[in-house]
Amino acid sequence: MSSLLESCKLMDQSSSALSTVAIASAALSCEAARANLSAFDLTDSGDGSVSKEDIGVSSDIKVLLNGSKLAVSSNKGDDKVNTDSFSKIPVVYGNVREAVKSLHSVIRVVSNSGEKLGGKVLHLCFELRNLGEGSLERLRSNLGSVGVESLKSIFEKKCLSEESLRNGVKLAVEAGLEKDYVKLVKDVELVLGIVWKIVAWEAVTAFFVLEGVEFLNEKSGGKGGEFDGGNVKAEKKKKKKVLLGKGTSVIVEMIKDGLMSKGGGLEKIVEEFLSFLDPKSADFDGLLKKVKEILESNESRRIPKTPKGTRDFAKEQMTIRKKAFSIITKVFERHCATALDTPAFELKETLTGKYGEDSKLIYDLADQGGELCSLRYDLTVPFSRYVAMNGLTSFKRYHIDKVWRRDNPSKGRYREFYQCDFDIAGQYEKMGPDFEVVRILSEVLNALNIGDYEIKLNHRKLLDGVLEICGVPPAKFRTICSSIDKLDKQSFEQVKKEMVEEKGLSVETADKIGTFVKIRGPPLELLSKIMGGTEGSELLKHNASKEALGDLSILFDALYKSRCIDKVVFDLSLARGLDYYTGVIFEAAFKGGVQVGSIGAGGRYDNLIGNFGTKQVPAVGMSLGIERVLTIMEEKAQNQAVRATETQVLVAVLGDKLAVAAELVSELWDVDIKAEYKVHKKVMKHIEYAIDSKIPWMVIVGERELNEGIVKLKNIETTTEEAIPRSNLVGELQQRLKLNP
Repeated sequence: MSSLLESCKLMDQSSSALSTVAIASAALSCEAARANLSAFDLTDSGDGSVSKEDIGVSSDIKVLLNGSKLAVSSNKGDDKVNTDSFSKIPVVYGNVREAVKSLHSVIRVVSNSGEKLGGKVLHLCFELRNLGEGSLERLRSNLGSVGVESLKSIFEKKCLSEESLRNGVKLAVEAGLEKDYVKLVKDVELVLGIVWKIVAWEAVTAFFVLEGVEFLNEKSGGKGGEFDGGNVKAEKKKKKKVLLGKGTSVIVEMIKDGLMSKGGGLEKIVEEFLSFLDPKSADFDGLLKKVKEILESNESRRIPKTPKGTRDFAKEQMTIRKKAFSIITKVFERHCATALDTPAFELKETLTGKYGEDSKLIYDLADQGGELCSLRYDLTVPFSRYVAMNGLTSFKRYHIDKVWRRDNPSKGRYREFYQCDFDIAGQYEKMGPDFEVVRILSEVLNALNIGDYEIKLNHRKLLDGVLEICGVPPAKFRTICSSIDKLDKQSFEQVKKEMVEEKGLSVETADKIGTFVKIRGPPLELLSKIMGGTEGSELLKHNASKEALGDLSILFDALYKSRCIDKVVFDLSLARGLDYYTGVIFEAAFKGGVQVGSIGAGGRYDNLIGNFGTKQVPAVGMSLGIERVLTIMEEKAQNQAVRATETQVLVAVLGDKLAVAAELVSELWDVDIKAEYKVHKKVMKHIEYAIDSKIPWMVIVGERELNEGIVKLKNIETTTEEAIPRSNLVGELQQRLKLNP
């Protein structure tokens, strides 16, 4: 076991060094291939959907290539290479870093078994193979561009290929299956050695693409034929010096300095270069130290970051969000609701005991002088507190604001996010408010134009009747509802296991629950079937479930007449985990390609407001999962042009006279024209800005225009230009923008 552990420690060190050097080799290849670096524009979205290691790799590559004129992020640069071998670098290299860290953490615990060590080593082996294959693809691409022909024949002698990698991995897998962990480590060491050679050759070939001809000519004093049968000398035109990245240029100069003093022909130089990248060589430590210094100088490592589960929104995202909030507000106000705002935090006692098992996700604040407070978990409980506190007996309100939950961030799940709520409190005709909030949810989703969706609907009293029929003790109703609520994410077998093993139900009871919760279908047809079937006869014996079926009959008729029932599915598995629901419950799910989970939900809560005061005020409401809806909208907008501003006119002043710009743009602002200004000597700078910003009109003013008392009005779309009197500017623009003069 001690020898196995020592071997793993050496592998850990070598793999860690490889993950650093491989970044440098990949960066050189990016410049050699003039790669498009857009794949490295990764940021932490806050929901855990992008690995921090992937972001770290992207950041390191960009540090090495900072200032490069060869490899740049470009939306316009179609000539830039963007193949898988480059675009997959963040994920592949990030996975290697994670595998190395995972092995390192296991090695630190001496008591770990050979099986655990073997599992981590084998995982590393697979990730090394992926790194090697990507590096090999870039290496071959470099060879295709290199100006030193005999370099290809030197490489071909080395017999480095995907097959050698696959054979090494195959041997390691066989050793793992046989639980021969000593052999497994030796086999992975062989794979690691092959990958080291590939990465070194990638650096060699990238170097010769970038600097080879110039370096060999310089080394031979202009007698290139000594190295390449005359091919080097044949390039008589001096190549234009291209600016490399700040990091890669340091590495290239270090390699050139190390090789310049070495004698021999091309093969000898390549041998010395490869030795330079061999972890066992005397020069390697200096190179590794230099690469680490460059990467650790990365300023982005010192830039503040947002907390986990939170994110910033750029101008394009804010454009989509503003549009969505405007649409939602319009629907809410169409239904005659008034807006309400409540504090971001509440007394802890206000929130405690309202959310069932999810109460553990409430963010508690530090005691600031006698009051224990918590950030609001949703908008419904603060609404109920407000109604009770102010003695209201009826209130129709909407509220769009942030809430906070101490959840584990994942794709589409954040710790800080917006909710858009609509609630109706008070005594109304039976099922009237319930119908309206379901209708509102449907209206909002239709207005946002996200695509196909469905609204699953059930009744809490009906579910309670099902649980009672199945033999669930009343004390366990809410906790079993929390389990059933997971059926949209887990199979019934998984939920059944939780109900039996963790919550103490018998297998028979759980199976009986299963026969009910699998029932779903079109509302009117399914309700009719239940009322006339075996399930209905059992449910009609219980007052609560009988009442629920009556409620649903009224509701479904109203939804049918309202022409929105086609989006509703009667689903007996819907439970909604929150403790405060007492009647109808519903949940909207997106049926398109983007997997986002629930996009809206709600239900009736007749007892919640009474918890805060002396009066029981019945209420029903809905909450839109706006962050998930916005994810869908952002996905749809990816291939569409999104204007970050609503600028109608750019005032372009040629020269440096701010006062001229201030006078003109102020006249436009005064009549409510959306305008901005630029002061620059070159007219093309103004035009490029207007095109990039999708601004439809330009007002161009230079010295000649000032002297003649005119301005030039340019239509960006048609590129037509017209000179008009300076005094007519506002009227002309108002007319063309179809505004009232």
